[in-house]
Amino acid sequence: MIALGIPNGMEWIIILVVILLLFGHRLPTMARSLGSGITEFKRGLKEGSDKGDEKPPGGPSGGGPSGGGTSGGTTPPPA
Repeated sequence: MIALGIPNGMEWIIILVVILLLFGHRLPTMARSLGSGITEFKRGLKEGSDKGDEKPPGGPSGGGPSGGGTSGGTTPPPA
């Protein structure tokens, strides 16, 4: 009787050989694309953290919407 379940050692080897035969010529291209994608993702994270460290214009006490200056805020200016 054949038991259906998780493949064992020899079955995994056969599965990997079949995958390599079917997709072997595409693996280097896919690995290169994956590597460049990871590099681009890390670069984006680094640029995002660099932008987060910059101070907003006007400093911490003025000019910005949450800075407490004369402009900005949630109430409209008087007409």
